[in-house]
Amino acid sequence: MRRSKIVLIGCGAVGSTFAYTVMLKELAHELVLIDHNKDKAEGDALDLNHGLMLAGPMLIRAGDYSDCAGADIIVIAAGAAQRPGETRIDLMHRNVAIFDAIIKQVTEHNNDGILLIASNPVDILTQVALKLSGWPGHRVIGSGTLLDSSRFRYLIGQRLRVDPRSIHGMIIGEHGDSEVPVWSSMNVAGVVPEACGPEGGRWCLDDLDKQTIFDETRNAAYQIISKKGATSYAIALALARICEAILRDQHSILPVSTYLDDYHGVSGLYMGVPSVLGRHGVEEVVRLPLTTREAELFKQSAEKLQLFLTTIGF
Repeated sequence: MRRSKIVLIGCGAVGSTFAYTVMLKELAHELVLIDHNKDKAEGDALDLNHGLMLAGPMLIRAGDYSDCAGADIIVIAAGAAQRPGETRIDLMHRNVAIFDAIIKQVTEHNNDGILLIASNPVDILTQVALKLSGWPGHRVIGSGTLLDSSRFRYLIGQRLRVDPRSIHGMIIGEHGDSEVPVWSSMNVAGVVPEACGPEGGRWCLDDLDKQTIFDETRNAAYQIISKKGATSYAIALALARICEAILRDQHSILPVSTYLDDYHGVSGLYMGVPSVLGRHGVEEVVRLPLTTREAELFKQSAEKLQLFLTTIGF
């Protein structure tokens, strides 16, 4: 089996939970942790190593940017944390400066791996990473709307009393306030829920249901941050799923933040859309059919991202 290596930059709530998930899922042969607080990275590595007997064989260690050499995937979870009441876009200016320093050090030691961006605002910072790295777009990926889609399916499952793994539906666009629910292609094992009649029923979703589900999906991060300070578990699982698709060359279709070229009229931007992921990153962008209204909302989401990118010179 081909040996695989993941480098994680940023051992905060998201990064450390991701590292733990990688160990539990045995996704790589080697995992290197990098953080500006070296004690934190070393402590996490030591803590994880103490559990290897209960998981599976893996080399886990703290390191520095020279360890990016030979990495298959470099996951960036570093950056300023989102504060209660702060939007993802509010994070933009603080995190761009941090990324400038990180990407320069990464590319000194690696130019053929895959960059996976988790820091928020993820679509903007993935675009920043593309420009700063000079790498081709298919090897610079953001976590996109995979987490949003997971939240979406969970909430639909709660309403319909169905396992969310049996629900097929996606959120696309910005990972943030302008994200778009694609209700037109949502189905449960091929069944399309319809508006409830007078008698109600299990397999129905009316407009109020849909609006409530979407509002709770879009506001989930704010709710979690207000209660525990940061999101960590679900985003760690989303990052691990992306890594799994890449390292195991699965050709899985996941809604990640990828570089668009005339996707429903949007070009030159990173946004969350379904993409085929394999060993070399994004193999293909899947053109999801949209209604006229969904396409309009997707373009509005793109316009919002473009506006903010323009303000920072990207």
